[in-house]
Amino acid sequence: MRIEDILPLSPLQEGLLFHALYAAQGPDVYTTQFDLGLQGRLDGERLKTAAQALLQRHASLRAGFQHDKLEKPVQIIVSAVTLPWHCIDLSGLDADAQTAQLAGIVATERTHRFDLTTPPLLRCTLIRLAPERHRLLVTSHHILMDGWSVPVLIRELLTLYTKGGNIDALPPVARYRDYLAWLAAQDRAAAAAAWQQALAGLEEPTRLTAEATTSRAPLVPERITVALSEALTSGLTQQARQRGLTLNTYVQATWAILLGRLTGHDDVVFGVTVAGRPPELPGIENMVGLFINTLPLRLKLPPQLTMGDFLAHVQDRQSALSLHQHLGLAEIQQRAGLGELFDTLVVFENYPVDRAGLAAGANELRLSDIAGHDATHYPLTLTAAAGERIEIRLDHRGDLFDRAAAQTLLERLTRLLEAAVAAPERPIGSLDILSAAERRTLLVDWNDTARELPRATLPELFAAQARRTPDA
Repeated sequence: MRIEDILPLSPLQEGLLFHALYAAQGPDVYTTQFDLGLQGRLDGERLKTAAQALLQRHASLRAGFQHDKLEKPVQIIVSAVTLPWHCIDLSGLDADAQTAQLAGIVATERTHRFDLTTPPLLRCTLIRLAPERHRLLVTSHHILMDGWSVPVLIRELLTLYTKGGNIDALPPVARYRDYLAWLAAQDRAAAAAAWQQALAGLEEPTRLTAEATTSRAPLVPERITVALSEALTSGLTQQARQRGLTLNTYVQATWAILLGRLTGHDDVVFGVTVAGRPPELPGIENMVGLFINTLPLRLKLPPQLTMGDFLAHVQDRQSALSLHQHLGLAEIQQRAGLGELFDTLVVFENYPVDRAGLAAGANELRLSDIAGHDATHYPLTLTAAAGERIEIRLDHRGDLFDRAAAQTLLERLTRLLEAAVAAPERPIGSLDILSAAERRTLLVDWNDTARELPRATLPELFAAQARRTPDA
């Protein structure tokens, strides 16, 4: 392969490379997928050509990652690489058999690890379910791109399908290397000082589990998903607009309160994912690559502070650090001197996906639906996605949190979100996270120790005991 470029890694790319090398055996939880439902007449070779053209257009998709005998890891961009493309025909099976086979294909692709040194870290499987019904499964490593990049790729794939893979039919693309150059030009010393100040006085990490996350064998997490009611979603949206807040702020604030109750701490820290796309970089919205970063969010929980004031504080806290979100988590934690600061992560998904536009299709081909899968190595990852009904997912390691425990956490978080809308003037220390049944268990059932006692004097009880155990 001819080398086109050699580039540094973004902060999160360094972290993902570390996890891939550290947990070299078993599943790689950072193998991601998106699954496209395609309706109508499809030319498989034409689609393959369009997908191959995406690699030609975006240099970031032709990256391999090298670290051996290097002071710092690098990503090597090769000038040309062939996209792995497989076709599977399930059209001869009945619906139940198709569903089972499809689930098996998805699982097999997800558990098949990439060699991060060998590009491309992306492969496609086209599955034929009927003459005019297909699914395109795109599997990649998260080190290549973030969730924002996915709708960009889908839109371009459909356009290239109509244009026969001619990349000149698309406008020029901004390069991922321009973002890496922007990163290198940032004031690292100022960012480090800002993070040291933000974490000053923090006495201990906030962990719901005893072991550090890197000490555990990799495990594909289990997932629970709930959709908030339309009324609650509407209430949160309206109140956020009135107060000049984001929905992300509500999720972060309520998670902080929940963590405080679970750990008994009034000073908590957890991970948050930030978009990391600097608006001053031309074309950043259409770049394909990994821009997101994972950072600590430290919040103090004065019990007398009202919910409304706490929400404003959370948003101000994030805004104050917005200019320093380019620093890597490893460096931030090293400077804090407490090891891993957290074992829970909060993600808010609000990608600019024009589903109606994507579904319009390409010629006789129409995109009917989009599904996706990603995960993290953290024991708990809370993901909220904006929509007509806010969807909240909780990924949890099954060896640390059973389904019932995870479900309880989601119910308590929902209760806090409801309180944020219904009673923003209440102190956060007075907000109730327990259900009526949980409260009865704690206050009534577990305290129900009453029993009948014999009517006797102390000497009589002593004599009775002596008769029962004369040799004691």
